[in-house]
Amino acid sequence: MNMNNITSIKTASNGVWQGDNPLHFAFPLLILQSVLILILTRFLALLLKPLRQPKVIAEIVGGILLGPSAFGRNKTYLHRIFPQWSTPILESVASIGLLFFLFLVGLELDLASIRRSGKRAFGIALAGISVPFFSGIGVAFILRKTVDGADKVGYGQFIVFMGVALSITAFPVLARILAELKLLTTQVGETAMAAAAFNDVAAWILLALAVALAGNGGEGGSEKSPLVSVWVLLSGAGFVVFMMVVTRPGMKWVARRCSYEHDAVDEAYICLTLVGVLVSGFVTDLIGIHSIFGGFIFGLTIPKGGRFAERLIERIEDFVSGLLLPLYFASSGLKTDVAKIKGGKAWGLLALVISTACAGKILATFVAAMVFLIPAREALALGLLMNTKGLVELIVLNIGKEKKVLNDEVFAILVLMALFTTFITTPTVMAVYKPARGGSTPPTHRKLRDLSADDTIDDELRILACVHSSGNVPSLITLTESTRSTKNSSLKLFVMHLVELTERSSSIMMVQRARKNGFPFFARFRKASEWRDQMAAAFQAYSQLGRVKVRPTTAVSSLATMHEDICHVADDKRVTMIILPFHRNWRAFGGGDVAEEEVEENVGHGWRVVNQRVLKNSPCSVAVLVDRGFGAAAAQTPGPGPMVGVGRRICVLFFGGPDDREALELGGRMAEHPVVKVTVVRFRPSSADGMEGSNVILRPMHSKSGDNHYSFTTTPINREKEKELDDAALAEFRSKWEATVEYKEKEVSNMNMIVEGVMALGKECGYDLIVVGKGRVPSSMVAKLADRPVEHAELGPVGDLLASSGKGIVSSILIIQQHGGGAHVEETPVLKIAQSNKNELPLSTDGASTDHV
Repeated sequence: MNMNNITSIKTASNGVWQGDNPLHFAFPLLILQSVLILILTRFLALLLKPLRQPKVIAEIVGGILLGPSAFGRNKTYLHRIFPQWSTPILESVASIGLLFFLFLVGLELDLASIRRSGKRAFGIALAGISVPFFSGIGVAFILRKTVDGADKVGYGQFIVFMGVALSITAFPVLARILAELKLLTTQVGETAMAAAAFNDVAAWILLALAVALAGNGGEGGSEKSPLVSVWVLLSGAGFVVFMMVVTRPGMKWVARRCSYEHDAVDEAYICLTLVGVLVSGFVTDLIGIHSIFGGFIFGLTIPKGGRFAERLIERIEDFVSGLLLPLYFASSGLKTDVAKIKGGKAWGLLALVISTACAGKILATFVAAMVFLIPAREALALGLLMNTKGLVELIVLNIGKEKKVLNDEVFAILVLMALFTTFITTPTVMAVYKPARGGSTPPTHRKLRDLSADDTIDDELRILACVHSSGNVPSLITLTESTRSTKNSSLKLFVMHLVELTERSSSIMMVQRARKNGFPFFARFRKASEWRDQMAAAFQAYSQLGRVKVRPTTAVSSLATMHEDICHVADDKRVTMIILPFHRNWRAFGGGDVAEEEVEENVGHGWRVVNQRVLKNSPCSVAVLVDRGFGAAAAQTPGPGPMVGVGRRICVLFFGGPDDREALELGGRMAEHPVVKVTVVRFRPSSADGMEGSNVILRPMHSKSGDNHYSFTTTPINREKEKELDDAALAEFRSKWEATVEYKEKEVSNMNMIVEGVMALGKECGYDLIVVGKGRVPSSMVAKLADRPVEHAELGPVGDLLASSGKGIVSSILIIQQHGGGAHVEETPVLKIAQSNKNELPLSTDGASTDHV
């Protein structure tokens, strides 16, 4: 078979048993190439993760390694795995991925938000493009004189390609770097994103100009009539006008037909849109620009943030960016031969190109930012961020190579420049610019007890409430409203939406959506636009109820570092309590007082780990809300805000210890609310059965994994002092709220009585919410529950008992952990091993054992 004649290549082989080598056939070879590329790029991404490098770096490096620079030095491998005849096939498949990826970039680039971002971002973007562009022209002259064969191309196209290559900022790559560095929602991040969006649009215009000038490139490039370039540009402009004037209203009509008022998105519309992307690509290729322009412009015509755009992103994104796009980067790497850069002169040129690109972009952005009165450190960080290259840069270089404007050596130099500038962005920004975290914060109340002990009249209760999705909102508002003291203290509620940073670019882009109401962050969820407006209205109405200030904020982070964001905001905003939604919620299914069936919503184990880490590292008290419909009635109640005229029955369980005292403190705040009825149930050890004088001995586990055993404090505890504090807290609570709060006591003599008593309160008493301490400093009663089967260790023994599924409990549960303030901080998983009488000393190798109460 003649391997050089592409017409002789067959698609599929007859199999190895019939003597065919699958590597001589197009499709099996494409599969092998794809697998090899994906495995290598994923492995490199894993290696580069500790350096916080974007995935694009791994993909470019992977391509270079697979190509003639590294593995390709073995000619047998290169001819077998990446033969010359397979290149057009691999590039065709990769180009489909690229076409749809650029469609997604257009879909996520909101022109309206660019217009809104104002003079500052525009000025910075203009400086960041023009200076490197003119620097690129200077570099182009040097390259033409130095590199063999570079002067065979016409001046015009070579100069424009070099200028574009040096002046581009990669919008999608920058978004990921900002999110990784937790700068996305800072002022620097917002300015960088707006300037990069301007830059992106300018880059496309310049690239269209470059391609129009290049024509077919090569030696014949300079002989081509200049009129051809003019026709190409005019046709391109006509295409853009047609798309904006004719196609855009059509896509708006389609988006309206696929809105939430209609039950389902018609598959025909999705299919037609995908065909539209391909047709647009074909038309721009026909004009003589490049097919990717068609995809990008078509993406711009689709209305942003609606259900239709959401569904398109869901359908395309994973397949395109996960599978097809790495093939494009790899094909770029396969064309890059670092060996072409040989000799001191060539490496000197590489250094010149890198330093010119970096200096032009960083200095221009820095000076422009200083002109707009941005502080020096932030301005420098902005310059470094704008120096990010990546996807669009590679597209420019590939088109330049395709059109024969860039030869192998210039191409290799520019690919390494793009790689280097993107690689240094993260470490340099981290070194230069660290947003103020920690430092000297004013004295603040870290637990509710501190707040009530302070006599300041206008003291403000600050709560940070975290939200995963729309389902958390009614219960969150109702809980916050329940804690709103109507007398002498105001309430400030910080609502933090937790957005998981995934490899999908759209998880970041959602944060950039219109920030009009402060809640752009929920757009990924089902029925987003419909309930986002309702929720904004609910919070707005809620803040107008008086003495409640609502401040929305967001955290875009990987689940591994989400707790850092939550704890930082809590520290920064001097919050007294963090409210976390439990990772599992239950909704009553069907009617009746007692739900026969529960529908479980589980947001995943990753969010459970976030909760565990917040509980461990929090700078203040933490409450975990297990929602079983708390606030559902309030959500349906008409009126200016939640809980207006809706009575709430809340029960506080008291066993003893700091966490229970904090729960009691919260109960006192709730008792102030006119429509909340609070009941306090104190559990006491029965003296008749000898439980009052008994000790439970707890032994620390050797394993530090606490998922299967409850964790208790390792600090030695003065039991007598704890009992005095408990009695004093209860006495103070009763004297203050005796008229409005119902107080009960239950005597228990064994573990079964404790379990039955707790369960009965959750099932039969009709409480909307049960408040309980986590019990890190356990009373003898709570310690008896230590050897029960554990489902959710982070909730403590009593909280876990009430939060377990399938027990018929209908009340929502709030588990409270008091801030330790230095004491009772260290915890360890423990195992109950014995019970002793009053006269025996408990085993206390770690101080985690319990004495008698």
